[in-house]
Amino acid sequence: MEELKMIMEKFVASGWDLIANPAQAWLDGKGNTEALITAIKQADKECGSCGCDLDPLYKKALEILNA
Repeated sequence: MEELKMIMEKFVASGWDLIANPAQAWLDGKGNTEALITAIKQADKECGSCGCDLDPLYKKALEILNA
């Protein structure tokens, strides 16, 4: 769970509303896990192969959340 928390903090720090807002809500204990998964999948679809530091984190977060 600590790894997922670190990933969510990186999503928040990205400033990209698509993932930052649901990640912050999750960190605050107010998030909906399904909404978070949907947002991460969309972010992966839009940006998951651009070469940025977040690319592998989308896949890792989904792996953890779906375990």
